[in-house]
Amino acid sequence: MERTQSFQKTSSAFRQRLHDLNTPRFETASKQDLYEYAKFFQDNKAPPWLHQLTEAWAQLYTEPYKGVTSDGTVREGLFKTQDEGLDIDNIVNKAESFLGKLNEEQKKKVSYAVNAKEWRGWSNPEILLRANGLRLEEEPEATTEAILALIESSLSPAGYAKALAAMRINHFLGLLVKLPQIMNKYSYNFLLFGTPSTSPSSPWGWLLYGHHLCLSVFFKGPQIIISPTFTGAEPNIIDEGEWAGTAILHEEGNLGLKLMQSLTSEQQKKAQIYKLLKDPEMKQTGDLIVDRWNKDDQRHVCGAYRDNRIVPYEGVLVSEMTEEQQSLILQIAGEMVLYLPDKSRALKLEQIQEHFGETYWCWIGGYGDDDAYYFRVHSPVVVLEFDHHSGVFLNNAEPAKFHTHTIVRTPNAGDYGNAIREKEHKL
Repeated sequence: MERTQSFQKTSSAFRQRLHDLNTPRFETASKQDLYEYAKFFQDNKAPPWLHQLTEAWAQLYTEPYKGVTSDGTVREGLFKTQDEGLDIDNIVNKAESFLGKLNEEQKKKVSYAVNAKEWRGWSNPEILLRANGLRLEEEPEATTEAILALIESSLSPAGYAKALAAMRINHFLGLLVKLPQIMNKYSYNFLLFGTPSTSPSSPWGWLLYGHHLCLSVFFKGPQIIISPTFTGAEPNIIDEGEWAGTAILHEEGNLGLKLMQSLTSEQQKKAQIYKLLKDPEMKQTGDLIVDRWNKDDQRHVCGAYRDNRIVPYEGVLVSEMTEEQQSLILQIAGEMVLYLPDKSRALKLEQIQEHFGETYWCWIGGYGDDDAYYFRVHSPVVVLEFDHHSGVFLNNAEPAKFHTHTIVRTPNAGDYGNAIREKEHKL
C-alpha cells in the first residue's frame, strides 16, 4: 500500500510539470532526427549552459587518464586481480554470437583496442556528442537483441532489470514530450573493447551510453569491474502504457534519507556540507572544470569526463556511526552497485565495509520527508553519488524527487578496471 501511494504521489507530481509542447524548442526538435538535433545544438550553442559544459568536457577528454582521487595522488595497492566465479564462458559466447551477426563494416565500427581512449567518451545527455560504436536503434532487431543478450549475461538479473527500466523510462519520456526519435529504448551507443576472451591475460569489455544510462564493463578472466556507471530517470516512474508500474532509483534515495534522519543532530550538522541545493557557498565562477555546481551536473562531482577529478573527503566518518547506520550504508551501496553479478557484488560490498574507517557520508539540502537532496558515500574504493535534479524535459525549476541522477565511480584508478590492468593494457 505504501509503495502504491508513493507511486501515485510521484505520478501526480511529475504530471503537473509537463511543458507546453507548442513552443519553438519542442516544435523544432520534433522535426529533427538524432543527428540534426545534435547539429542544431552545436551550431546554435543551445542551450548555452550545456554547450559550455561540453566544451569543458572536450578539454577534460584531452587529459591522460589518472583516476578520481581525494588529494591528487593515486593510492596504490587497493585493487587486485581475483577469481570472482564469473560465468565468463557464457559472456564470451554471447559476445561472439553478437559479433557473428555483424558484417565487416559493422565489426570495424563497434571494435576498439582494449586500451582505447573511447572508454572515456561516454556522456548522459540525450544529445549525441560522440557517435562512437553502433547505435542500437540503427541496427536490425536481431543485432540489438544480441547486444542486449550480452548485456544481460554480464549483469546480475536485478542489475539488468534496472538497466532495462532506465531505457524504458527514456522511451516513456520520449513519448511524453513527443520526441521519440531523440529518446527511446534503443537510443544508446554500444562499443566493444579488445577481443572477447575467458583468459585474464586477454582483458576486454564493453561500453553502453546514452540518455540517463551509461555502463562501463571490464572483464579480466572471471573478474568484472562495472565502473563508472551513470543511471538516471526523468520522471523516475512510468504511469501508463506498455511498461506502466516501472519505477527506478527510489530505494537508494529512501535508504539515504532514512540514514540521514537517523543521525544525531551533531552528526547531521557535520554531514550537511551545504544547506541549499544551489548554495551561494558553492564555487560558481563560470569555469566549469573547477566549479562546484553547474546546471547539468548540478551537485554531482564525478559525472561524465570527470575521470581525474580531485574530490576531498567531506562529512561524517562511517566508522563513527552505529551498526544499524553502517548497515544502511551497505544497503545503499548494494543498490548502487546492483549491476554487478551477485558474487562480484558481495565481494565489492566486503571491500567497501573493510574501508569504513576512511569512508565519509555527506549530504546537501534538507532532510525532511518531502525535501529533494544529494548525498555521497566516499572512500578509497568507491564513490556513490545520488542527486535530485531540476527539470530538463519537465518544467520544475527546482530539484524534485521525480528526476534523479546516480553515479558510481571507483577512485584511485579503479574506473574502467585500470588499476588491475597490466601495463600494456592500461588506458
